Amino acid sequence: MKDKSFKPEKFQKGMDITMTDKGLLIVVSAPAGCGKDTILEYAFNVCNNLHYSVSATTRHIRPGEEEGVHYFFKNREEFQELIKNNELLEHTEYAGNYYGTPKSFIPKMLDAGKDVVMKIEVEGAANIKKLFPECVLVFILPPSFAELERRLLKRGTEDTETIKKRIDIAKIEMSFVKNYDYVIINEKLENAVDDFAAVIRSEKLSVKRGLPQIR
Repeated sequence: MKDKSFKPEKFQKGMDITMTDKGLLIVVSAPAGCGKDTILEYAFNVCNNLHYSVSATTRHIRPGEEEGVHYFFKNREEFQELIKNNELLEHTEYAGNYYGTPKSFIPKMLDAGKDVVMKIEVEGAANIKKLFPECVLVFILPPSFAELERRLLKRGTEDTETIKKRIDIAKIEMSFVKNYDYVIINEKLENAVDDFAAVIRSEKLSVKRGLPQIR
């Protein structure tokens, strides 16, 4: 859901701060309906060096989505072959569908100095943290459960029973916030985009990441 008070012209592409040659891996999790896709859409207009990690999934393609851009869309048999052949960094089953991250993409991008954004659920985020301890975990929250339900209803893409299940899942997911490095409350879109860009600036300027170059 887009905030009508949001002014995208405020944000100009050009932020490219770094003290290291290696890219930054940013893992973003949020319950459905929290607006993570919209936040990231505008964050990409602020930060020059952001690139999406494209995941594989068995969920149905939605209007406006493209194969290989938003996801690699697989049926369950194809996804199980990826698991069997050890071709995924991590995978999980969420709301009846498989999601997973292809192995080769992320290390190649990070070594090339590209910053990579991953949109995955809490279990997948924990697995990625084990594989890439230097990654940054960001959790996006709604202002309240009532607002989350309102946003899900406004989308008009799911029935009330499915929305109830999503709210129940959201309550479980939010219990994992303590495992994340940053939390952003998406009450006003403009502020949420600012906060996300601030996370990247903070990490790019941190001594722990830039120490080799500082020396």
